[in-house]
Amino acid sequence: MANIEVLSTGLIYRYPKPHVHSVHAYFPSVVCMDNGEMLATLVLGEAFEATNLRTYVARSRDDGETWELEDTIYEGTTDRLTCDSSRITALPDGQLVLLMHRSDRSEHPDEGFTNSESMGFVPMEMLLWRSQDYGHAWAGPEAVEPPLVGPSFELCCPITLLSDGRWILPTSTWRGWDGECPNGMKMIALVSEDRGQTWPEYWDVMSDPDQNVIYWESKIVELPDGKLLTVAWAYDEAAGADLPNQYVLSEDGGKTWSAPTSTGLLGQTPTPFALDDGRVLCVYRRMDETGLWANISRIEGSDWVNEECAPLWGHGVQGLTETSDNMAHNFNVLRFGAPCITRLGDGTIFVAFWCYEDCLSNIRWFKLRIE
Repeated sequence: MANIEVLSTGLIYRYPKPHVHSVHAYFPSVVCMDNGEMLATLVLGEAFEATNLRTYVARSRDDGETWELEDTIYEGTTDRLTCDSSRITALPDGQLVLLMHRSDRSEHPDEGFTNSESMGFVPMEMLLWRSQDYGHAWAGPEAVEPPLVGPSFELCCPITLLSDGRWILPTSTWRGWDGECPNGMKMIALVSEDRGQTWPEYWDVMSDPDQNVIYWESKIVELPDGKLLTVAWAYDEAAGADLPNQYVLSEDGGKTWSAPTSTGLLGQTPTPFALDDGRVLCVYRRMDETGLWANISRIEGSDWVNEECAPLWGHGVQGLTETSDNMAHNFNVLRFGAPCITRLGDGTIFVAFWCYEDCLSNIRWFKLRIE
């Protein structure tokens, strides 16, 4: 059986003067770079769905023990009311690519991201920013032109690099503010063969033909044997209830996928990470018990087999989530989530996520040893 050992924990960012200003931190994305430094993006703003949410960069030079907040990626738009959130991917030789979702709040400045009646999303666009110098300077934005109408798209994870050189952008189509969704709500992956210059192709990865089940927060990882594994949070909109996290496999580079199947994990925002021995670490917001949990599993043929699980944060704490039949409301009252995972040079696993502690949302990290 697996063994999950928590080595240490700390903070990437916590606003130092919450008695003066309301500044919360959300949605981290962390990479290790080939110069030995780590870089994180995070979102700072006055509330979870505030109109002033903006992407910032933080840097660590000591394997994630301490962090220095640097600056925003850019100052924002001047012609309309927008906010943004981002995920980051490290490339060789100091290069980075940042996927940003910019949401236009001009027409609904006093609302959140989602319409409580239709669960439609505010207008948004996907953008790329690039750095050639380990994140000190950024060029962009470049528009990502999807090959299908969303009209909105979910920000699930960073751009994922495959071993054959392709870039993929896992996401889900999302309804527009008034509920329009011409292609249905489904989990897809955009595909680029020119390092993100164009995205002419996409894969249908998970969908429900009856449009009852929505697949959110999907991630795709490439396993050591070459299979692609997708894990997603499944929500039965018709029943107003979460289903166990679902997974699918592809053995032909994403052309075809198996049918969605339960992982046996009941949670949200699952983040899988492929270990060197072929096992899968999954960190997720657990819903049958409270808190953020780590789970180790293995893929036997096409079967998902769970080995070991352990709580990381918030176990036994009440009021961290709600499970009403209005998912837009449930989004509004979340108190932690969006884990990301990377591996340090010595093999230690580094997990970061956002969480409310003492009424302030900060970015917390854990270091894990997996045996």
